Amino acid sequence: MERPDNILQSCIDTGESKIKKTLEAKLILGFVGGAMISLGYLAYIKIAATIPESLGGLGSFLGACVFPVGLIVILLAGGELVTGNMMVVSAALLDKKISLGDWIKNILTITLANAVGALFVAYVFGHIVGLTAGEVYGHETALLAEGKLNASYLQCFFSGMGCNWLVGLSVWLCYGAKGSSGKILAIWFPIMTFVLIGFQHSVANIFLLAAAIFEGYITWFDFIQNLIPVYLGNIAGGMVFVALFYYRSYRNH
Repeated sequence: MERPDNILQSCIDTGESKIKKTLEAKLILGFVGGAMISLGYLAYIKIAATIPESLGGLGSFLGACVFPVGLIVILLAGGELVTGNMMVVSAALLDKKISLGDWIKNILTITLANAVGALFVAYVFGHIVGLTAGEVYGHETALLAEGKLNASYLQCFFSGMGCNWLVGLSVWLCYGAKGSSGKILAIWFPIMTFVLIGFQHSVANIFLLAAAIFEGYITWFDFIQNLIPVYLGNIAGGMVFVALFYYRSYRNH
């Protein structure tokens, strides 16, 4: 495992390199990132929906165990995920390797591409294929969406913050790990933990809430009301609790 100061440098360098990618690469990799997170959530729904409620939280636990596949693919095979960028690109911003304009443009571009990937999975695999529809999977999708929407604005914000604290840590640990197996474990545990706790991830919520909309359970207004505070909380979690905290702790001034 790399030393924390070396991990920070890797984050800064990676954040700077993300800014230099072509728009085409950002859009393609952002689409992949949104799709992979959504496929992980789709696996969660399939498992949770088929585990009897009498077994308590087993369905949620097993679902949380498979959800990390999305970020594993993104970080090892290639992809762009806005919640990860909220930490990594912020590290480059704090080190003055990029401008605030670069940061804003990257975050907005990747958010858009992630959203397209998430909506694609929700409509094609969820709605058309039927993996978020029907009595079993549709019911689970509706329950999960209802749980997100029942949270207050402040709860959504802090839940989003807690989520991206752990997502940012998973990316941090991945950059510090040596070897594919070490990187997979570094990603898996923090992501499994945030899913098991029930913290809210903006890109995952785009998939879930869109799937619920396509099945007629909720509205686009519900979607926006949830997404805004969760997204802002994600920014705080990745930018402040990981990038800023570790930058102030490990960077030589």
